[in-house]
Amino acid sequence: MTAAHPQPADGGNDYNRKVITEFRAAEGVVGGDFAGKTLLLLTTRGRRSGESRTTPLVYLKDDGRVIVFALNGGAPADPAWYRNLAAIPEVTVELGADTFAARAVPLDAAEHEAVWARQIAVEPLFAEFRARTTRVVPLVELRPAG
Repeated sequence: MTAAHPQPADGGNDYNRKVITEFRAAEGVVGGDFAGKTLLLLTTRGRRSGESRTTPLVYLKDDGRVIVFALNGGAPADPAWYRNLAAIPEVTVELGADTFAARAVPLDAAEHEAVWARQIAVEPLFAEFRARTTRVVPLVELRPAG
């Protein structure tokens, strides 16, 4: 554990902890289910605990923007990382070997379908996850702070 990475890098479960460790050791390159995917690490601050929480997420590079999808595998509820950043939008993003502070900004609803189409073109599995839920899945831009 280094000062360069917010702690704890809990990942929420053993699988995510392994992905986080592999991501950091190989500067953003991972194997397994995430091999070849655009992956980042998002660190949020717990809305109740105040503790740092790190989550690996597939993202879309969209016209210079970094977009994440609060898909939660198609579950009926938003993921905890989204509930945290909705309450405290200041986050830390790890992309490859780069780490930067960012502000999480929800996308305007008018953009949703176009951004979804671009993400599904890159990662068709997102269409299956999206079809599993009736909720509107939040899309969030991670804007570098400063």
